[in-house]
Amino acid sequence: MKKSKRMMAVLITVICGALFIAGAATQQNKKTTKETTKTEKKMGTKHLTKAEFLTKVANFEANPKEWKYLGNKPCIIDFYATWCGPCKAVAPVLEELAEEYAGKIDIYKVDVDQEQELAGAFGIRSVPSILFVPMDGQPQMAMGAMSKADFKKAIEEILLPQK
Repeated sequence: MKKSKRMMAVLITVICGALFIAGAATQQNKKTTKETTKTEKKMGTKHLTKAEFLTKVANFEANPKEWKYLGNKPCIIDFYATWCGPCKAVAPVLEELAEEYAGKIDIYKVDVDQEQELAGAFGIRSVPSILFVPMDGQPQMAMGAMSKADFKKAIEEILLPQK
């Protein structure tokens, strides 16, 4: 009887140890996955809050009557919602374009549910709404999902025109 209790205690100790090690490995894997995701996001599209928008794109609060772009290269701003089907279809296209045009244009995303004040400032009534912001001149808004070819055409004509 004592031997079986001892064996049971040893067995429980071994099982608990194995579970602890497995849990630690899972935590390390989650940490690595999060770090990888953060690295990947830096290379693709960038999510903007209102505060970031005011410093990276345009401070419409300080200059409500005049558009003054603050970026150092043209950009695309995707006003989207997480529940929107067409927005989900556009997202991978924008990621591809962010890689293709890396260093030439910035591609930002604004979640209209999280940034309602920012969406309201631009009169966003439907998603996706895409704002093309050239270095000079006024930004241009497009509504609805666009194909990669349509995005490339807009980039070449509005953001990176050949002079």
